[in-house]
Amino acid sequence: MKAAFIEHTGDASGIRFDELSMPRVGPLDVLVRVEAVAVNHVDTLIRSGRYPLPLPMPFIIGRDMVGTVERIGSGVQPFNIGNRVWSNCLGIEGLQGTFAEFIAAPAERLFHLPDGIEAIEAVAILHSGLTAAMGLFSKTTLRAGETLFVNGGSSSVGLAVLHVAKSLGARVAVTAGDEEKAKRCREAGAEVVVDYRHEDIWEAIKGFAPNGLDMYWEIAPGINFERLIPLMAREGRIIFVTGGDEPLPFPARAFYLRNLSLHGFTVTGASISELRACAERINTWLSSGVLKAPIQAVLPLADAAKAHSLQEAGGLTGKLVLTP
Repeated sequence: MKAAFIEHTGDASGIRFDELSMPRVGPLDVLVRVEAVAVNHVDTLIRSGRYPLPLPMPFIIGRDMVGTVERIGSGVQPFNIGNRVWSNCLGIEGLQGTFAEFIAAPAERLFHLPDGIEAIEAVAILHSGLTAAMGLFSKTTLRAGETLFVNGGSSSVGLAVLHVAKSLGARVAVTAGDEEKAKRCREAGAEVVVDYRHEDIWEAIKGFAPNGLDMYWEIAPGINFERLIPLMAREGRIIFVTGGDEPLPFPARAFYLRNLSLHGFTVTGASISELRACAERINTWLSSGVLKAPIQAVLPLADAAKAHSLQEAGGLTGKLVLTP
């Protein structure tokens, strides 16, 4: 089979597209013929070694996938040959990734794809959908009528959080970096869109939530706790899914006097039970049309190195999807 893989961590030029042996299917595994995969920012971190994980070499890159079941292990119950499935949790914990014509995946990391959902449409939202599900349901809860501010609202994760929050009946404000991205956020239901290049987001939060913000979600690098915490409502929640290495000042007194909570997480650290709970939500959102992701381009799997380079260069306005 053809696959995109690396033999050592490093830059995108190290990605090879060549023949590898068909994967071995264990008793608890499922062989899947891959229909579509997507590139995520975390994929480039794993490939480069900046996010150190134990990787079997040669390592097939990627973590998201939609495909069709070709064979099932002797101990697998919930799948049949011909089922269409998806995963957003491969390529970690010593497992091979998804950028191949075929993959052998543990059955517990595969989920049924709802009827009528296209592979390219689905794979584009799997990673961001998982992040939104974990942040809005697993780690804390957003309720109807509450206020949410997303710093980085035009990113794939930001748009997923925005779509889900609006479906819950929350009021949402976001940041965006240009008019095209701002328009996309407004169309997704953002009540306020702040141009972070020219506007003060802290003043914008005051205007949006004068009685205090119920939830703040940080997607852009860095978080200014000193400016943010005084703007939070009592029992407000702060979520961040990115960050740098530099130490950040933290006004502890203002934080605890407001009964605030702080949640940082990575989807790579999700347990199987969390993944399954989130998968049920993602399938509901897929079926109801709540989650939709803009797609930058659909490329052949042979262009995996190019896709990683484009992802790292920045400036994308949608997902990069690849097909075998």
